[in-house]
Amino acid sequence: MAWLRRKSSDPELPQAIRDTLVLERGERVLASAPAEDGTWVLVTTTRLYAAAPAGEPLARPWHLVDGGKWDHDAFTLTVTWVDGAKPQQWVFRESMQVLAAFRERVQASVVLTEQVPLGTGRSARVVIRKNLADGSMHDQTLLGKGVRLADPGVAQAVADARARLREQVGLI
Repeated sequence: MAWLRRKSSDPELPQAIRDTLVLERGERVLASAPAEDGTWVLVTTTRLYAAAPAGEPLARPWHLVDGGKWDHDAFTLTVTWVDGAKPQQWVFRESMQVLAAFRERVQASVVLTEQVPLGTGRSARVVIRKNLADGSMHDQTLLGKGVRLADPGVAQAVADARARLREQVGLI
């Protein structure tokens, strides 16, 4: 995917950031951009990194990224996580390569998805995701706002969808 490779015009990573970056075997940086707070956001083949000059870097695999939302007016990328961790936000002006690579990596990790309607505008999603580092498949259940597994019928509807998707990819 040549269009995702870093261009020579991309900003060079500062040495302090390079020193915190530990890439796994075969992992490559596809795009990077500095955020206004000094954090560098890096899209790699297998993970999303956010490395600040001070502090512990964030390194999360793509199958744990629920999604991202770009606010063009505020130049802000908000990333949400499958596990419900606090969303991350970064403000940056030079981000087109990062945004394109971010979108491609999230999509690459999604194998199958099924929306589970639960009535009265409520829903859940069951998703089969691929860990891009090792190729393993994982099923994920994402409940919509105000939906609980303890609600009548929710656990069974989700279990049925989960079984259908797992069967389609050979996880059963």
